Amino acid sequence: CRFSQMLHPIFEEASNVIKEEYPDKNQVVFARVDCDQHSDIAQRYRISKYPTLKLFRNGMMMKREYRGQRSVTAIADYIRQQKSNPIREVQDLEEISSLDRSRRNIVGYFEQKDSDNYRTFERVANILHDDCVFLSAFGAISKAERFSGDNVIYKPPGENAPDMVYLGSLTNFDLIYAWTQDKCVPLVREITFENGEELTEEGLPFLILFHMKDDLESLEKFQQEVARQLISEKGTINFLHADCDKFRHPLLHIQKTPADCPVIAIDSFRHMYVFPDFSDLSVPGKLKQFVLDLHSGKLHREFHHGPDPTDVAPGQPIQDLASSPPESSFQKLAPSEHRYTLLREKDEL
Repeated sequence: CRFSQMLHPIFEEASNVIKEEYPDKNQVVFARVDCDQHSDIAQRYRISKYPTLKLFRNGMMMKREYRGQRSVTAIADYIRQQKSNPIREVQDLEEISSLDRSRRNIVGYFEQKDSDNYRTFERVANILHDDCVFLSAFGAISKAERFSGDNVIYKPPGENAPDMVYLGSLTNFDLIYAWTQDKCVPLVREITFENGEELTEEGLPFLILFHMKDDLESLEKFQQEVARQLISEKGTINFLHADCDKFRHPLLHIQKTPADCPVIAIDSFRHMYVFPDFSDLSVPGKLKQFVLDLHSGKLHREFHHGPDPTDVAPGQPIQDLASSPPESSFQKLAPSEHRYTLLREKDEL
């Protein structure tokens, strides 16, 4: 791969620069994998384009890969940024009352910094600092919030949103990480030009609400029904929402325009399927059945061969049933074509 060969000396020089700053080999490790020789590793981490730069923390691969400039300076600066402390230490509890409540905030109150509880909190913050703001308070400053021992609190977006307290063991990394991830990563995420490739690389099909930017009512209704009907499907499909104006191209794939929004569709990375009618969203079980029909292959089968003899097609046919359903729009982003599609659309904007 010509681009891999071009990056190789740059990557190696960046590693030498960082090694001088962090001589302890346990601080930062640069590694390279020949994916021709080690295809099992490439497959395990869903590597489909080259070269790809992935960041690991404590053996866990981060969702956000390095997409910055391919230069020694840029790569070294990225590592320095990753080594910076992701937790802001609070010097006065008044700082907590003035937090930016448009963000998701995780606040840890600890008796002392040199403790197993805080070290676990640090590990979690290192992984999720792009999704939440992490703060900490120690000793006398935090005493008022430690009436039953060290304490971690989630402050969700919204001035009047109630706090949520972590009730598990603070030394159990898996437990506190799962709890924090659930709070920091919303169930329904927005897909944008910036994160589209990253979401695609998670390897899960998309259930997308296309809505106008100022149509918050439809978004709230979609979020409620996803939480009510599909919480058990988390991990099998990504729940997303997209700005109809910005994502006109995927809408055209399903023969829709912003005037038709709100529209719900599934992108399976092979084809796109349209939920019959947005007004049916709150019909008990309707949205869940739509997703289950994707997993069972029913949506694909019925688009190719027409409705099952004993059933009604849950996906709205937007082409002749004898033809194929519209191709996936977002799938093209993963290897190479999709990036072109979205970047071209972004340029047109």
